[in-house]
Amino acid sequence: MDNIDSIKIGQKLEIHSYKHDGKLHRIWDEAVVLDIKDDYIVCGNCKTNVTESDGRTWKTKEPAILYFYKDKWYNVVCQIKERGIYYYCNIASPFIIDENCIKYIDYDLDLRIFPDGAFRILDRDEYKYHKKIMHYSKDIDKITFFELSNLIETYKKHKGPFKKGLEKYYYSVYQEYSDKVK
Repeated sequence: MDNIDSIKIGQKLEIHSYKHDGKLHRIWDEAVVLDIKDDYIVCGNCKTNVTESDGRTWKTKEPAILYFYKDKWYNVVCQIKERGIYYYCNIASPFIIDENCIKYIDYDLDLRIFPDGAFRILDRDEYKYHKKIMHYSKDIDKITFFELSNLIETYKKHKGPFKKGLEKYYYSVYQEYSDKVK
């Protein structure tokens, strides 16, 4: 397993999302490293190939800025759409870097934030189902809901990845490193 010191700004990594049972859930073929902090990394991508666990593939439609944390149980995807900025936040294990991949376990619950400031918690039923069949521990259950609450508070305070204008800054950095952006 690599560590955060093994990556460099401008480097292209893959993203691998797993489920609690260790099965691969989804792969994004590219994330360009835009910033490296002690406790998180920021990446960007656009029109990236995504492969689902069943082999289906699709492409993302818009530029995205991605935040992966070493000690928080979530990651944040800032989607830069024509209709405004959307956030898709995954409740997930802290990331690791392994074999040029960002890897984490997806714990089903998601927070969707809309340009008008409204937000919605998604996939509660999926979480309950996977909790039962994959035997999430009481600790995992506590952590996921605690982190979901922290994530909502961070959003409401416009801190971290939700700081106004941060997406524009990182998108400009992404444009410097990417030949995909038109």
